[in-house]
Order: sequence, then C-alpha cells, then structure tokens
Amino acid sequence: MENQEAVENQDPAEKRDAEGNQEVVENREAEGKQEAVENQQSTKAFDASGARKGRLTLVLGLAALVSVFGSSFQYGYNVAVINSPSLQMQAFYNMSYFERNGKYIDSDFLTLLWSLTVSMYPLGGFFGSLMVAPLVNKLGRKGTLLLNNIFSIVPAIMMGSSKAAKSFEIIIIARIIVGICAGLSSNVVPMYLGELSPKNLRGALGVAPQLFITIGILIAQLFGLRKALANEKGWPLLLALTGIPAVVELMLLPFFPESPRYMLIQKGDEEGAKAALRRLRGWDDVDAEIEEMHLEDQSEKAEGRLSVRNLCSFKALRWQLITVIVLNMGQQLSGVNAIYYYADNIYRSAGVAENDIQYVTVATGSVNVFMTVAATAIIDKAGRRLLLLTGFAICCSFCMILTMSLNLQSVASNMSYLSIASIFLYVIGHAIGPSPIPYVITTEIFRQSSRPAAFMVAGSVHWLSNFLVGLIFPFLERGLGAYSFIIFGFICLLTFVYIYLFIPETKNKTFQEISEIMAKKNKVEIKLENDPLNPSGGEKDQGQWGVEKNTKL
Repeated sequence: MENQEAVENQDPAEKRDAEGNQEVVENREAEGKQEAVENQQSTKAFDASGARKGRLTLVLGLAALVSVFGSSFQYGYNVAVINSPSLQMQAFYNMSYFERNGKYIDSDFLTLLWSLTVSMYPLGGFFGSLMVAPLVNKLGRKGTLLLNNIFSIVPAIMMGSSKAAKSFEIIIIARIIVGICAGLSSNVVPMYLGELSPKNLRGALGVAPQLFITIGILIAQLFGLRKALANEKGWPLLLALTGIPAVVELMLLPFFPESPRYMLIQKGDEEGAKAALRRLRGWDDVDAEIEEMHLEDQSEKAEGRLSVRNLCSFKALRWQLITVIVLNMGQQLSGVNAIYYYADNIYRSAGVAENDIQYVTVATGSVNVFMTVAATAIIDKAGRRLLLLTGFAICCSFCMILTMSLNLQSVASNMSYLSIASIFLYVIGHAIGPSPIPYVITTEIFRQSSRPAAFMVAGSVHWLSNFLVGLIFPFLERGLGAYSFIIFGFICLLTFVYIYLFIPETKNKTFQEISEIMAKKNKVEIKLENDPLNPSGGEKDQGQWGVEKNTKL
C-alpha cells in the first residue's frame, strides 16, 4: 500500500522518467533476444571451422541433374536393357545366322555370342576409361561430357536398325561403342560433380551418379516388361532409347559452368573460376574457396600433371592408388553385375515362375533405387567408411546364404523364398556402400593434377572387372552352379578387411585436409612450392612431397 501511495504521489516528471527508463530496458532486452536469434541462425550457415556452408543452389542442382541424367542414367540403362529381351534377341541371332548359312547356331556358340553381347559393353567401358585423362585435361570436364554424347547417339541408331539390317554383329559393335560412353561418363561425371560441390555436399552429390545409374537400371527393367518392349517387335526400340538422354544433355549442359578447379588450377583462369563459383554458390564472396584452390595449386606445382605411369610409381600416392584399385575390384567382382546381367536366369534357378520373373526383376531395381536414395541422404552424416563396411558385410553374408538356399531348394521347396530374399538384401547392401562410394572416394583422395590419371586407373580396373564377370559368369554358373556366389562372398570379405584396416574417413574435409591425412599414411610430408623451410621446392623427383622423417603437416 505504501509503495502504491508513493507511486501515486510521485512527481509527474519523475514518473515520466521512470516509465522511459523501463521502456529503454525492455527495448534493450528485445534487441538482445533478436540479436541472439540472428546469431543462432547465422551460425547454421557456417561449419565448425568457421567456413561458410555451401547450399544446393538452382544452378548447382540443375548442373548435377543434367549431367547425371544425360550420362550416368545411360550407364545403368545399358547394364540392364538386354536382360529382359534376351530370349527374343537370341532367337534373332539364330534366325539371322540361319538365313545366311542354312543352319542354326549350336548352343555353345550361341552362349558365346550372347556372352560377347553382354561383355562387349564393359570392354567398351575399359576403352572409354583409357580416354578419360587426355580428354578431361584437353577439353575439361564439361567438354568431355558433351563430346561423349556421340558415343551414345551413334550406337543407339545402330541398335535400333539392327533387326531391319538382319545383323546381330551390329548389336555387338554398338555395345562396344555405347560402352565407351559409359566408361567415360562413369569417371567424368563424379569428377565434375566433386569439383563443382562445396565440401559439405560433396558426398551427396557424389552419390547422385550412382542414384541415376540405379534409376537407369529400373527404367530398363520397366520398359523390359513383355507387355512393354521386351517382345519380338519392341526390343530394337528398347535398345535405341539410350540415345534420348544424350540428346537432352547435348542441348542443356552448355548452359552450365565448367569445373572452377579445372579453370583455375589447370587453365589459370581465376576470373572464370570466380564467375563459375558465384553462379554455383549463389553469393559473391568466393575468396575463401579460391584461396583453398590456390593452396592446393601451390602445393602441387612442382608435381606437374601426372601420367598413369608416374602415378603408379609415385610414393606419395601409393595408398591412394591401392585403395581405388581394391575398391573398384571389390565393387565389380562382388557379383552385383552378374545379378543385373543374368537376373532372369538367377531367379529361374531360384524357382520363380517364368511369368513372374520380370516383375521380381523390377522389384529388385526398385529396391536398388530406394536404398541409393537413402545412401544419398545419410552419406554426409554417417560417413563413407561406415557405409562401405556395412555394405560389404551385408553382401558377404547374403552371398553365403544365397549359396545355401539355392543348394537346398531340391530338399525344401520354401527355400526359394529365402533365395529371393537373399538377392534383395544383397542388393540393399550393395546400394548403400559398395555401389556409390568408390566414386566419391576416388574424387576425394586425389588432388587436381593426379585426379584424371587416378580416374583412368580406377575406371580401367572397374570395367575390366565388369567385363570379366559378364564374360565368365554363364560358364561359371554352368560349372559351379550356386557355389559361384561363394567366390563373390569371399571377395566381399577381403574388401571389407582392407577398408577396415586402411581407408580413413573423409567426410566434411577439404581436398587439402584429405591430402594431409593420406600423406601420413604414405609417410611423406606436403611442402608448398614457396615453403620458406624448403626454398628449393624439394628434390625434383619427389615434387612437392618429401620422405617423412619428422612429418609436420
């Protein structure tokens, strides 16, 4: 009461001052809360090191979409496209041969011709991989992708007209040419996207090519339904559709930027690199990324552009080279392409009814797409290493279970369900790690000057292993039956052990930071060209690297 009377008896001027002070205090508190909210929001735009986090801008997203649809999609489409119409195509081979020679092809020779049709695609992929380094260094990443469309459009026309020409040889030759397209795109697209992406999105965008490979496989399986195009009249069109994504890419990709790292480090065009980064990032201040590129450029100046021969003998890149060879061999020799090339035969062995095989195959492709989407979502949180280990462990386990279930089908009829489930779970395991992540790892553990040669080696191993599986699996299956999957399981186990022992985690690290991690593994140190502690730039034969005694990174 006394306080209330005091307030009422207070002088009007004093009362006004008190109210004014109270208002100032309230305003300051409100401003403080607003500033705290703004600070909290702004910190979300920066990572732990204080660098601004990249975001998926419209230009970056569309550049990724056009390149993966125009290139990676075709790779997947051509892996699966000849599975469903295999019986109709082999009948065409037989009839063409009969019309020329007056007799049909014997079964062994027909098996050989079909194995060649399947395996010429990965053989072409091997030849395409050999072209990666010279083309990306000469034409750039985007320029190589544009040129590569020739190797899709031409064979699409050839395969589409093969039936009218009554020549199965045209199909085999076209498969080599479209394989060259796949060999180039499977290496250049991950390189292009890895160099366009900010480090916090590099994993997700690095998986995008594999996602569209799986989508290509699924679309080929859907179009390969007998009610669609996998019939006597429709199979030439089914093969020819691969040219459509190439035409789309040829029309749209010129409107998107070249790799800024290629422009700055290999072409010396800093202004062009800045302009490309501003379009890709959606902001004007790109000096931090330019500085990081200069640091990478400076630290590898003395090295020069590495050839494949130099790469294989360069101590500072020894573990990187071994890693990409092991990952690509493990990816392909794990048996995944045996499942896609010969899915119908495998499901037939597993006891699936003839008319239902095509639908089970489509279901497999759908699961593959779904799990690759999941891998895209979690790769930058879970990391590359964990997904690789998990994926190879699942593949190893279900190769063994598939072998057991296929062998016990004659004893227990319900084992066919276990066989189908094993294939599905194998595909899930492969989709979350072994399929997408080797491309990401290859981009990350090599720097600008060595990356083209590294992708040439990785691609060559990838496609030679793919060719080997495509060529010998029919004979392997005929000789060993279900036991052929034990070989694939053993390879998965060996790859798992290597990853566990030797491959580091690379998520959310710059290319320079990853280089420093790998330098420790190789027992070398990174020296800048103008390092005051090493004014001579190091010995000529070791470039920017020195043999580690007391390594300081």
